[in-house]
Amino acid sequence: MPVYPPLPIDPILPALREAISNHPSVVLQAPPGAGKTTRVPLALLDAPWLVGRRLVMLEPRRLAARAAAYRLAEQLGEEAGQTVGYRMRQETRVSRQTRIEVVTEGVLTRMLLDDPALEGVGIVVFDEFHERSLPADAGLAFCRQAQEVLRPDLKLLVMSATLDADALAGHLGAPVVRSEGRMYPVETFYLGHALRGLRPEVPTAEAVRRALRETEGDLLVFLPGTAEIRRTQELLVEEMDGVEVLPLFGDLTREEQDRALRPAARRKVILATSIAETSLTIDGVRVVVDAGLMRVPRFDASSGMTRLATLPVARDAADQRRGRAGRQAPGVCYRLWSEHEQQHLADARSPEILEADLAPLALDLAAWGAADPSELAWIDPPPAPAYARARQLLADLDALDDAGRLTPLGRDMADLPTHPRLAHMLLRSPHPAIAADIAALLEERDVLRGQPGSNAADLRLRLELLNILRAGDRLPASWHHMTVDRGAIHQVLQNANRWRQRLNVNRQPSDPALAGLVLALAYPDRIAQRLADGRFRLRDGRRAILDERDPLANADFLVAAALDGRPEGARLFLAAPVTREEIEAVLGGQVDTVDEVVWDRDGERVVAKRVRRLGAVVLGESPLPDAAPEAIARALLGEVGARGLHLLNWTNEAERLRARMAFLHHHFPDWPDVSTETLAGTLSDWLGPFVPNVRRLDEIKKIDLVPALTALLGWERQRRLDALAPERLEVPSGSQIALDYSDPAKPVLAVRLQEVFGMMETPRLASGQVPVTMHLLSPAQRPVQVTQDLASFWRDTYFEVRKDLRGRYPKHYWPDDPSQAEPTRRVRRG
Repeated sequence: MPVYPPLPIDPILPALREAISNHPSVVLQAPPGAGKTTRVPLALLDAPWLVGRRLVMLEPRRLAARAAAYRLAEQLGEEAGQTVGYRMRQETRVSRQTRIEVVTEGVLTRMLLDDPALEGVGIVVFDEFHERSLPADAGLAFCRQAQEVLRPDLKLLVMSATLDADALAGHLGAPVVRSEGRMYPVETFYLGHALRGLRPEVPTAEAVRRALRETEGDLLVFLPGTAEIRRTQELLVEEMDGVEVLPLFGDLTREEQDRALRPAARRKVILATSIAETSLTIDGVRVVVDAGLMRVPRFDASSGMTRLATLPVARDAADQRRGRAGRQAPGVCYRLWSEHEQQHLADARSPEILEADLAPLALDLAAWGAADPSELAWIDPPPAPAYARARQLLADLDALDDAGRLTPLGRDMADLPTHPRLAHMLLRSPHPAIAADIAALLEERDVLRGQPGSNAADLRLRLELLNILRAGDRLPASWHHMTVDRGAIHQVLQNANRWRQRLNVNRQPSDPALAGLVLALAYPDRIAQRLADGRFRLRDGRRAILDERDPLANADFLVAAALDGRPEGARLFLAAPVTREEIEAVLGGQVDTVDEVVWDRDGERVVAKRVRRLGAVVLGESPLPDAAPEAIARALLGEVGARGLHLLNWTNEAERLRARMAFLHHHFPDWPDVSTETLAGTLSDWLGPFVPNVRRLDEIKKIDLVPALTALLGWERQRRLDALAPERLEVPSGSQIALDYSDPAKPVLAVRLQEVFGMMETPRLASGQVPVTMHLLSPAQRPVQVTQDLASFWRDTYFEVRKDLRGRYPKHYWPDDPSQAEPTRRVRRG
């Protein structure tokens, strides 16, 4: 083997070779900078079990894959593409003599789907597995099944810097080989900023200036995304004398990335995303400035939407970043946050499979032939709700049949290296040239940023930009309000040309006016209809918001390509207008025609109509003259139930009847329950037959409720009602006094005391089970006694009451013996 400069991993390479020779799977744990990426593949190259076969090494990022391949080839004194090559989306450098292939995650998945046995491959190496990307988890699961079923001689090596190696090894049934590595000391300073809600550009720029004053060597600065990198670069570039400020992120061109990675004559400040956390060492870096934030996709399975969330970095990632300063010499790390906040960071990043859009994985599993994820061995299985949502999307895109198997269209979609939504659009679009342009635009970061009030959300503007640049024209003056991301637009043009070549439409023009029609093929679930309040209603019924100053806000229908998942109203960031006719043309098979009888709150009436709808989006409606009376009653009574029984015609007679019925239900539970809750929940049963063809609220207020309530009793109970709960009682004076059933436990008879002279027994109701509560009144109708025992009142209390009443009502009759006295309704002298 060639002699290389020593690296910390070198001492354990013999043990690693032996472990891999004797076991189908091995876990290698080695800290950052140990040399995993650049040493291990070469150390395995001449292993007997690898003779005549290739080593495939998975790298999670394109930048790392390309750089690793070049570094490995350099150690062999070769160019990339000879013994060592690489494959990534839209860029490949391999030859017949290639023995080591460094591939990105999508490429490994494609290799497995095209050849599940991985013929000609001796080992698959998973580098930087601690990042737990979804494609890496899926690739490992596929490889393990291939190893078990098709290729028992296939070897797997999982390499990680921070993952719990013992737990992973236990899952794989594999031995662990460890390298102690070599890390130079790194002095750490905490700058005390709160990470939550932090806008990092200004404090990061201040930390960079401090680091330039206090330290030597190049600086590696971690920021959450490209926007923060650009803004920080603008703050630094004007005042940096003798210092080169360079961005480093995945969407840069290869030349721009290489410029940041190469040694320079001047001191460098490299502004990077998390792309620079791991893998290759960047020569010359002695200082790290960490903004402490990471940008991660968060998928909401209930809405089907993915949004980018900016979160505090996890502790393992922060340690990875810090370690970049100590790979080649002692270094310094400036952390924007406080030492106290460091103690509250999450230990590790959450595996992407638990929070990602699973539609690509579901399509890959269907292409693999797995009917259910449980057929494979996962470190963390896909969450069931998100996976079910992904399968439903694939069914909506006609990628799966009714049995859940891959359709011919689905197989073609799986062959395209892009998201299933875009694959469906590319394969089904009647206008492939514009589909190619839209796919390229959506695969990269947004190429335009607009000022508030501009039509920044309009996808058509991006398509127009592509047309202008293809023609070699200058942007017109009307574009002054827009900022073009030159790096992104360069990549989009390249990708669009590749898609056009693949679809054989290289020279066809692209008509931006067709954007909505084509986009609907990718996002059939994101059709949105403008409502009267200016918001948009999505197909699933959710509401979405677009800046009212954006001209797209006036469109009747939109297709949303980018929006967040806010529950109070998703914000639309990228969309295209679409007409009703275009929706019908593209998604006509999914449009339902239904007869609806609904309540119109504006007109306070029932409306019957025939509606053509795509989910919650209404495409057209017409009057329905012959609606079923039952449906009309259901809509009317549904509104009454929602708003309350007070809308009904509760006359005194109806109220009294309901109270008597409530009394009987209280004492005889088998009698009908007429509580508010029960009546509101059973309106169609008891009131429905009495509202034939009633459509308006003012009409229902005229309906007599007495027959409806009486009907609840049935014939036998109607016959017994007056005996068990009479409306009135006759007292000794001959008066018919109404009973008060307001309290069903204690019905009340309020009567003047003089009218019940001679009544010795308290009246009883409900077949004698319930005594009436007597409210005995003075001649002025004021209560003087409440009792359920008249005999006791006459015997013990009457004479005391009589003293008071004689004084207050001297003209009235207050006999010495009320049991024998004549009752009276009038004034009568004693």
